[in-house]
Amino acid sequence: MSKKIAVVVTDLFEDSEYTSPVEALEKAGHQTVAIEKEAGKVVKGKREEAEVTIDLGIDDANPSDYDALLIPGGFSPDKLRADDRFLAFVRHFDTEKKPIFTICHGPQLMINAEIVAGKKMTSVKQVGIDLKNAGAEWEDSALVIDASGLITSRTPEDLPVFNEAIVKALAE
Repeated sequence: MSKKIAVVVTDLFEDSEYTSPVEALEKAGHQTVAIEKEAGKVVKGKREEAEVTIDLGIDDANPSDYDALLIPGGFSPDKLRADDRFLAFVRHFDTEKKPIFTICHGPQLMINAEIVAGKKMTSVKQVGIDLKNAGAEWEDSALVIDASGLITSRTPEDLPVFNEAIVKALAE
């Protein structure tokens, strides 16, 4: 059954951490919706290999309309975590026990949303200390699946196992 996945992203995202999961999700028949501050805006990856035209502005995005959330890494999550609208959007998925998929620096957005305490997670190594300080159970693994439905990975090298896991989670 096709699911609708919100993807929160802004400039300087890690190119492959957006393109690869989105491609895997869409290939599996799911719909992805890129959400940023403003619909129609074009955001660029930090390696300038990918551009994303934003489908929906955060003010028009209702988290209840989505089955899961994808947070790509790079500098994008750090830029978005200063905006309370994105924090509230992310919190909805945790509160409603909907799957959250994130990689690399993506958990930074979850730290500011204050939803990592007690969750088993991984991330790029330098974010690990922030996760531990916020109460998460951090481990240095290619893939960590928490009982809450949260799926996390570390870096672009982990994308094959990450993509497989997120597609499988939506099939269940």
